Amino acid sequence: MSLGVTFWGQIIFILAIVMAVVGYYLGQRKTQTPVLTAIVAFFSAFLPPIALVFLIALVLKNDIEPTI
Repeated sequence: MSLGVTFWGQIIFILAIVMAVVGYYLGQRKTQTPVLTAIVAFFSAFLPPIALVFLIALVLKNDIEPTI
């Protein structure tokens, strides 16, 4: 059973979408720029080890104080 390039491309694209959503969610809680965080998370998904390190860094970062 062979897995083609198209299959792996679809998996990476789905991972990129998931990373963008998770990056935006964590970016809202932990940074001042959630959209930029989501964009970086999306592109980091094309290199999965970097995406994993990026998620770990976001999770370990302290939450920001909400501004009123």
